Order: sequence, then structure tokens, then C-alpha cells
Amino acid sequence: MLTHPLLEQLQKMRLTGMHKALQEQMQMDECQSMTFEERLGLMLDRETTERENRRLQTLLRKATLHQQAAIEDLDHHTPRSLDRQLMTRLRSMQWVRERLNLLITGPTGIGKSWIACALGNKACREGLSTRYFRLSRLFQALQLARADGTWTKLLRELARTDLLILDDWGLTPIQDEQRRDLLEILDDRFNAKSTLIASQLPIDHWHDYIDDPTLADAILDRLVHNAYRLQLSGESMRKRQAIPQGEAADLPPSSESAVTA
Repeated sequence: MLTHPLLEQLQKMRLTGMHKALQEQMQMDECQSMTFEERLGLMLDRETTERENRRLQTLLRKATLHQQAAIEDLDHHTPRSLDRQLMTRLRSMQWVRERLNLLITGPTGIGKSWIACALGNKACREGLSTRYFRLSRLFQALQLARADGTWTKLLRELARTDLLILDDWGLTPIQDEQRRDLLEILDDRFNAKSTLIASQLPIDHWHDYIDDPTLADAILDRLVHNAYRLQLSGESMRKRQAIPQGEAADLPPSSESAVTA
């Protein structure tokens, strides 16, 4: 087969990695001495890499993570009761594969949202579907979905998501319809998928926050008993890491030193 028709065929079949690899091979004199199997192997490797990159970008886009954060940039030096052994287990993402939950609590500015987003980023890199919501935004999305007839569809999407991150839990009052929606979501996910909660509110106060004894018992039963707990304490990292005006540009955008919540 002639080379140019072959390139067109690869493009039509959406084998973009193989298409790019073959174009590069055509311009490299050393490839002429390679065997067919070696050249095909390079093309297949390129196709695999291209597909993995596209899948990662799709997962990250759908995750809508609040911050660009990577768990490898986690700050272990600032005192905040960060359990290194637990963080080692969490960054492996085995807890998501085992369908367990994670509850991160602590005062404002201690890094809860950053850690949640960093774990969400790691989940995407592990090929796990992820969605991030502030709890108030989740309720807004559910209200809109109920109004336009897509409520059931949204619930199905949330039920299928490997890791659901709910940030700012307990920050705003919760209404009766929202309690029932929350129970629907967590009931679908119980022992099937993982949920990560980040909250300033201590777990002991969550029952009072939900403010309905029956629904609170049902919600917390599905959320708390099969969960890891990461309880942070200490002074706000925003306050600790306050820097003179004009020097912020020196901090890398993905560093936890740059952004915490």
C-alpha cells in the first residue's frame, strides 16, 4: 500500500497516534534500517499513549476540579496533624477501588479543598471517573435538573462516578428536599462507589447540621461507617504563607504553598 493512502486510512480510522508516528518515521532515515515489527511496535506505543492522554483529559474535564493540584506537591512540612501513613494509603487510590469513603475535616485555610482536588486529580490519572461539587452547587444542579426533566439522568451519572467529591459540607443550611436528594445520591453509592467529603464542621456535628433525625441517621450511616478520616488542625496556611505583594508569581501554580482551602 502506498504511504499517503495509508496515512489517510489511519486518519479515517481515528488512529491519530499511529498516524503521527508514521509521519515521523517517514522523515527519519534511521527508521529505514528497522524491521517491520519494530516500526509497528513504535506506532502502537504512540497510539496507546495518545489514547491514554485523551482519556485523561476527558476525565479531568468532566471532574471540574476546583483547583489544579497534584498529590505529589503535598506540603508535609506545615504543622497541621497530617497523617503521613494515611496519606500514603490514600494516594494509592486503593480506597476508591475498594469503594470506601474519605472524610476530611479541619478549620478554614488548612488545605482540605487542595487535598480533595489533588486526590481527584490522582483518581483521574488512575483512570477513575471523578466529579467535584461544592455542596451548594450540587444542590443547585439538582434543582435545575428537576426543573428541566434531567434529574433522574443526573442521579444516574452521579451513581456511576467512581469518586464524588463534595466540598464545603456544612457551610450553608440544608433544606428538606436537599436532604432527600442527598440520601438518594449516597444510597446509590453505598458500597458501590467512593465519596469524599471536605468540611470545616466536625463530624460529630453533622447529625445536627442535617437537622432531621431520621434522614440524618440514614445519610450518615451510608457515609461515615466505611470511611477513612483525615482530621487536620492548626493555623490557616493562607495566613502562614502570606507573602509580600508582587512575589506571588514566584510560586508554582500547582504547589499547595500557592493555593489552599
